Amino acid sequence: MSDDLFENTPTSSGDYDASSIEVLEGLEPVRRRPGMYIGGTDDRALHHLVAEVLDNAMDEAVAGHASRIEIRLDEGNKVTVSDNGRGIPVAEHPKYPGKSTLEVILTTLHSGGKFSGKAYATSGGLHGVGVSVVNALSSDTRVEVARDKTLYAQEFAKGHPTGKLQELGPTPNRRGTTVSFVPDTEIFGDRKFNPKRLFKLARSKAYLFAGVEIRWKCADRLASEEVPEEAVFKFPGGLADHLAEQINGRECVTSQPFAGSQDFPEGEDGSQQGRVEWAIAWPLFSDGSTSWYCNTVPTPDGGTHEQGLRAALTKSLRAFGDLTGVKKSKDLTADDVMVGAEVMLSVFIRDPQFQSQTKDRLTSPEAAKLVENAVRDHFDHFLTDNMDRGKALLGQVMERMDERLRRKQEREVKRKTATNAKKLRLPGKLTDCSGEGDGETELFIVEGDSAGGSAKQARDRKTQAILPIRGKILNVASATADKIRANSEIADLSLAMGCGTRKDCDPENLRYDRIIIMTDADVDGAHIATLLMTFFFQEMPEVVRGGHLYLAQPPLYRLTAGKESRYARDDAHRAELEETVFKGKKVEVSRFKGLGEMNPAQLRETTMNPDTRSLIRITLPAEFEQRAVVKELVDQLMGRNPEHRFNFIQNNAGEFDREMIDA
Repeated sequence: MSDDLFENTPTSSGDYDASSIEVLEGLEPVRRRPGMYIGGTDDRALHHLVAEVLDNAMDEAVAGHASRIEIRLDEGNKVTVSDNGRGIPVAEHPKYPGKSTLEVILTTLHSGGKFSGKAYATSGGLHGVGVSVVNALSSDTRVEVARDKTLYAQEFAKGHPTGKLQELGPTPNRRGTTVSFVPDTEIFGDRKFNPKRLFKLARSKAYLFAGVEIRWKCADRLASEEVPEEAVFKFPGGLADHLAEQINGRECVTSQPFAGSQDFPEGEDGSQQGRVEWAIAWPLFSDGSTSWYCNTVPTPDGGTHEQGLRAALTKSLRAFGDLTGVKKSKDLTADDVMVGAEVMLSVFIRDPQFQSQTKDRLTSPEAAKLVENAVRDHFDHFLTDNMDRGKALLGQVMERMDERLRRKQEREVKRKTATNAKKLRLPGKLTDCSGEGDGETELFIVEGDSAGGSAKQARDRKTQAILPIRGKILNVASATADKIRANSEIADLSLAMGCGTRKDCDPENLRYDRIIIMTDADVDGAHIATLLMTFFFQEMPEVVRGGHLYLAQPPLYRLTAGKESRYARDDAHRAELEETVFKGKKVEVSRFKGLGEMNPAQLRETTMNPDTRSLIRITLPAEFEQRAVVKELVDQLMGRNPEHRFNFIQNNAGEFDREMIDA
């Protein structure tokens, strides 16, 4: 998006003319719409500010120019990040006479040294908005630069410089950049940095680049048993050291983890494509976890680098099974290999593409093949160099596969029994799947017959069932038990699931592997999705707890330039595509008013095809495992008392600029 953001501001008379157009310049768009840049104004967004500054310091280390980084948390909600890298350039910027380059970087969106790849081969910062966004959303920012044996400093407030760049004098023994900032309470309210969260962030960054030393400091009053006042992190083994700490003596299938690193092949222009590092173990009697990173930036939703790793491990184990005469190994899936494993993957690539500015998911298509090719050869050797080790791991994975197939067969028997039993007649509007395919079965709950018609044509008839519902279903949080039982839409939903409700809800009897809520990408669609999530939380809580409930992500826009077309989920994603994929091109934008307006091919490609779609799994976060806590919030937001809703909206309106809530 450009530095100027246009907003529709009606005149007092309600007319819409030239005077209605408001032009937001500089960093004002960030303060008006922080959700577009950091995903909201909640605790996660607050801590994202630190990540943005720390990523810049890590980029200096990865590029070979810094060996030490310090992060300090002081009272007054102040964070300082320092490095001993090259230091931000301070000379006058050629495009902005009278302004230092430092001031341009701190006060101008899309300014930085990471666009061309000349200053950084790989980097976590890409769009030139990171540190300027931090500056825009901070009440006080101070930047010190030690460069060419001279110390410079400049201060800012809410994105604006409070004075010129100052030359403070010689500093022969210092180099690098120091950024101190205090988040603006006008944006974040009274939220405070969590010392434990920042301590973990600093520690994780040290694992991701073995050559860097990260020093942690925090004020005495902010320290605790879990968070010391001072600590130094340096891990020569990188991710392997991190994995050893995570395993912490637990017994694993193999005595040695599968860990290593590999440089990617050079590109056609002879440039370095990057590298990948991994560390994986398979605990015997406990669950594992996954950690994905790109250019030291966490990508919690995984992405194409994750796909590459899954493909490499699965194909290697299938080939090893074929080599050792285990013919059933051909039926292995990536989930059989990955579920329960402790997995850490870190890639460094040039010009990575992310799903959003918060970089939660990597979307660079080339990453999948690069990672697969790099890891596959190493894993082949890991399995065959020690045949006993390879057979032990294959046996463990085969047990998971057998259990998966057994559960699938049981569900299929129950599904067919329910289909054939006269006393369990299914809803008339349900278009069921045959269940004869190799994939897991899915039920799409769609809004209205029009969307249902498109979905029926777009579906995979073997694995995907469609159930249209009529508009906004009953709000079960504010309805009596008798009213719920008498509601036809609720009855249809319950029949289609086949697993019972409330205390009789048994997810083992669920007739489908996934329940996917697919509504229009607008306010009404969000309302219907909320009512459906409320229904499942109250009437079928174990279905939610078991991870069977999902939200589809249909696009709101289609962008076309020449022969290239892309789909955008929302306004922020559209703006991102216009500034990356379609930058400088004339773009035709069409807006989908609803799923029913999408032709079946478009609906299949964007929302229903497992190979190209994105789903959000609806779960209870760990901190909300106490169901009573969530029920209290659901009752507050969805119950009969409108005053509770009104108070909640008033108290939290600032947080929901552009947030998606996983309930």
